[in-house]
Amino acid sequence: MKKAVVLLSGGMDSAAVVALAQEQGFSVHALSVRYGQRHTSELAAAERVAQALGVAAHKVVDVDLRSIGGSALTDDIEVPDAGGPGIPSTYVPARNTIMLSLALGWAEVLGAHDLFCGVNTVDYSGYPDCRPAFIAAFQTLANLATKAGVEGAGLRVHAPLQHLSKAQIAREGVRLGVDFSLTVSCYRADGQGRACGRCDACRLRADGFAAAGLADPTCYA
Repeated sequence: MKKAVVLLSGGMDSAAVVALAQEQGFSVHALSVRYGQRHTSELAAAERVAQALGVAAHKVVDVDLRSIGGSALTDDIEVPDAGGPGIPSTYVPARNTIMLSLALGWAEVLGAHDLFCGVNTVDYSGYPDCRPAFIAAFQTLANLATKAGVEGAGLRVHAPLQHLSKAQIAREGVRLGVDFSLTVSCYRADGQGRACGRCDACRLRADGFAAAGLADPTCYA
């Protein structure tokens, strides 16, 4: 089977992406990043999802973004209940660039030509590294900056959820057999992975399941 490296955060979007990549015939090598995030229970969720979906391999890489700070997820900044105008405080500087770079390095080692990530339309307005232009630019970078891009068959960056709403993502996941009860999306999840029910991530997730007409499997504190 052709190999792909899929970024797996432990949230609902990345879990759906793993299943979509598998449906497309890829042997999934899932990559999670322990970057100093306050909601570390998502890493336990990533492990649960990887096991449940039967990925070929699951790797966790450590990068200390807390030493840089600048985000409510990696610094002593309170996570807001709801986002306001502009880029929210939960934006982590350069996070997707760093994570995709790690995925790119592993893909070269594996001989994989495909990277998958779970960015989607809901996050465009808030997070600059979720825009289609960013994904296209990173694919260009990947093919310019690597041996695989210059001498090999080239590299592709897939963002299959890019134009889907949370409701559509929920429906796709259910269609593919994803158990969303295993996932954690909350920015303030506790050590057991229980969600706060008030942050933007919780609101978007709950609204998505409601709009899809599906029961919300989230465990709330």
